[in-house]
Amino acid sequence: MARSPQGLLMLLLLHYLMVALDYHKANGFSASKDHRQEVTVIEYQEAILACKTPKRTTSSRLEWKKLGRGVSLVYYQQALQGDFKDRAEMIDFNIRIKNVTRNDAGEYRCEVSAPTEQGQNLQEDTVMLEVLVAPAVPSCEIPTSVMSGSVVELRCQDKEGNPAPEYIWFKDGTSLLGNPKGGIHNSSYTMNTKSGILQFNMISKMDSGEYYCEARNSVGHRRCSGKRMQVDVLNISGIIAAVVVVAFVVSVCGLSICYAQRKGYFSKETSFQKGSPESKATTMNENDFKHTKSFII
Repeated sequence: MARSPQGLLMLLLLHYLMVALDYHKANGFSASKDHRQEVTVIEYQEAILACKTPKRTTSSRLEWKKLGRGVSLVYYQQALQGDFKDRAEMIDFNIRIKNVTRNDAGEYRCEVSAPTEQGQNLQEDTVMLEVLVAPAVPSCEIPTSVMSGSVVELRCQDKEGNPAPEYIWFKDGTSLLGNPKGGIHNSSYTMNTKSGILQFNMISKMDSGEYYCEARNSVGHRRCSGKRMQVDVLNISGIIAAVVVVAFVVSVCGLSICYAQRKGYFSKETSFQKGSPESKATTMNENDFKHTKSFII
């Protein structure tokens, strides 16, 4: 039966592909990769990194590596490496890590190689380890004294929690979630639970009190120490009175100086200086000098 040119070309391509695959199996590695696993564990608990490969044989060679900026060996030459040898154990092809820390988070890869009739067979499996961390005591910025009518920000931040925590502000032990209710506050505020910023757009005397912030995530929550913020009211009448008093004192001093000048107090002082003993002494010294000069002539 005659075949079309296109059919002959497809058969030739298929033949060369099969030959290439047979050559690769006979002379190199045949590798297979499983799907990527994800393991989530809370810090200081234990985790198991599973290597989903065929049953281990005496000829199998197993390696575990941690991937990142550099590649570090975890299990090599039938022994755990680094700090894993003190807090981990091998269960068949799997690693059981005790007392997991946040530094253990990352991508791990197990590699199992075994000789076969076709060559060296390599199988790989990847595990992503995520470590959940409770928040630490957040850093809080709370001013001790502010003026009424000004814009004031209170800040709260934690850099350790995973997942990233949310922040809740409290005043005198009461949560400030949502908008202020009528009759409780005289000023409006906004609270950003993601950034941890509590902002008063126009703070008032009623906002005085003890404030603290709490950082929360799915693992736990911590709060900073409470601190009192005092809102002082600007005394306009007192300021005006102080300005009037200062102006009055300045006016009185100016009038006193003018009066003294008119009465000649400053000129009398000058005359007194001219009639002082020092000036008389100077005059006598000059006369004595003239008398001595005449006597010599």
